[in-house]
Amino acid sequence: MTRSRGSRPARQVPAVAEAVVNLLNSRSHRTAHPLPDVLGTPRTAGAVLRPFGQPGADPPSPERVAEVRALREILLRLVTAQDAAEAADGWADLTDRAASVTLRQDFSAPGTVRMRQVAGDPVVGGITLAVAELVEDGTWPRIRVCANERCGDAFYDTTRSRTQRWHSYEICGNRNNVAAYRARRKADLEA
Repeated sequence: MTRSRGSRPARQVPAVAEAVVNLLNSRSHRTAHPLPDVLGTPRTAGAVLRPFGQPGADPPSPERVAEVRALREILLRLVTAQDAAEAADGWADLTDRAASVTLRQDFSAPGTVRMRQVAGDPVVGGITLAVAELVEDGTWPRIRVCANERCGDAFYDTTRSRTQRWHSYEICGNRNNVAAYRARRKADLEA
């Protein structure tokens, strides 16, 4: 674990969560300085999809990219859901997308069981298994989207209290606080 400036060690982001965050951030977002859709070019799409099973030498097919984009939009809806009803619709859509993947329990190691994909697109299966792992270990709610409306970056909340609002306090949090201060000050001066 790495140490931050304070005395407490910084929490590390699990690799599977980092891969999901990178997938979410591959979309075109940010209103101030829009970023392109990273899945738009084979080289960059391959880099984002590699942790989910995309072979390193092969660029993803247009069909795979289209399927991943649809899955990415569902995951984004889940991360930004405002209530349980909205999230339920997203989970139902994810279940429908995951139906194209067949998984089987693998008991090959004594005392352990893991899910192994036996049919369907391997990258879609990899994404499905990554989300399932995050849900199962209780860390899915730590994946969020920055509260700065002009940003929209996804991030993994590493705080103990699970209350992180900005992908970067130094960038978005500080800007938000300065803007709020200026608005309060202006209101005070006008009153």
